[in-house]
Amino acid sequence: EVQLMESGGGLVQAGGSLRLACVISGFPIDDSAIGWFRQAPGARREGLAAISRSNGLTHYRESMEDRLAISTDNAKNTVFLQISSLIAEDTAIYYCAAGRVGRVAAHPRAEDLYDYWGQGTQVIVSS
Repeated sequence: EVQLMESGGGLVQAGGSLRLACVISGFPIDDSAIGWFRQAPGARREGLAAISRSNGLTHYRESMEDRLAISTDNAKNTVFLQISSLIAEDTAIYYCAAGRVGRVAAHPRAEDLYDYWGQGTQVIVSS
């Protein structure tokens, strides 16, 4: 059974930073890409970043590339998303998702290409 569990959310002041974690189980490292998404109140879910767990290749949402850093620790089956210079508009529920690299590679931020999702972790940025 594939499971993903996010953590690291919470209440943060604007200007601060946060590191979210996604623990993955049951999905082979060699074949997996992990994406981070978020959904703000009243908005559509949007893709932020993705990483191939086998070779570490990354992809970022262009408008946020300077504030995001995605990384993987395969020994701990965990993928991290660091978000810096937080603003109120970053308030959202953040999700990680797992998909097969071959399927995700062409469009890493397309949520329909991911097969498994975590429950999400809430991030609230206070101004």
